[in-house]
Amino acid sequence: MQLENIRTIQTADGSTTFFHAALNEHYHSIHGAHQESQHVYIENGLQHFHQKTSAKHISILEMGFGTGLNYLLSLDYALNQVISLSYTGIEAYPLPLPFIQQTNYQQFLTKPELMEWYYSKYEAALLCEQEITGEQKLQIMEKKLADFSSEKKFDLIYFDAFANSKQPALWTDEMIEHICQFLNDKGIFVTYSVTGNLKRCLRKLGFSIERPNGALGKREMMRATLTQL
Repeated sequence: MQLENIRTIQTADGSTTFFHAALNEHYHSIHGAHQESQHVYIENGLQHFHQKTSAKHISILEMGFGTGLNYLLSLDYALNQVISLSYTGIEAYPLPLPFIQQTNYQQFLTKPELMEWYYSKYEAALLCEQEITGEQKLQIMEKKLADFSSEKKFDLIYFDAFANSKQPALWTDEMIEHICQFLNDKGIFVTYSVTGNLKRCLRKLGFSIERPNGALGKREMMRATLTQL
C-alpha cells in the first residue's frame, strides 16, 4: 500500500475515516463512518443475532478490517451485554498504527478506554490472537481473502470490502462462496451493499435474504441467514 495515497477525512457525523486516492474510495460512508458501522454491522448484524439467539459466546469474521471501527463497536456492545467475543479480521493491507491513532472513535464508545487498549494491541494482533480479557479476543489476518483459511467457524460475517465497482474481484461468486464456508449454520452474513449477483449467489448457497433499510445515503443493505449447509 502506498501510504501517500491515504489521507484522513471527517465524515458528516463527526467520525473520521480515510480516503484512498488510488481507488478514489473512502473506507466508510462520507455520510458518517460511525452511523454506517453502527447501523449495518452492530444493529443489523451483531445485535440482531444476539437478540435472536441470546448467545453468550459470539464469533465474528470481518472481511475488510480497515480502521477497526466495526471491531471497536462490536467489542463495546459485547462488554455491555456480557458476551464473550472472538473477532477475526481479514485485511490484505493493514493501516500502520500511526494512521489508526488518527481516528477519533473513542467519542462513539460507551467505554472510551477501549481505544487505548486497541492501540496497544493492534500491531500484536497482526501477529497472533490478543486478549482484552480472557473473554474478548482479536486477531487480524494480514492476507488476501482468497488465501484465508480457518479450522473454526463463525456466527457472523461482516463483509466490509471496498465497493464492487472498486474491487470487483472480492465480490465474485467464488469469493463469496469461499468466505461463507466459514459460517456456522444459522449464521448471518451482513454487508452494506445489495446487488442482484450477490443475492443470487447467497440464495444458491442456502441463505435466506433480508434487505433492511440502509445506512444514511443508501436505500437498503443486505442481511442473509444461512438456513442450510
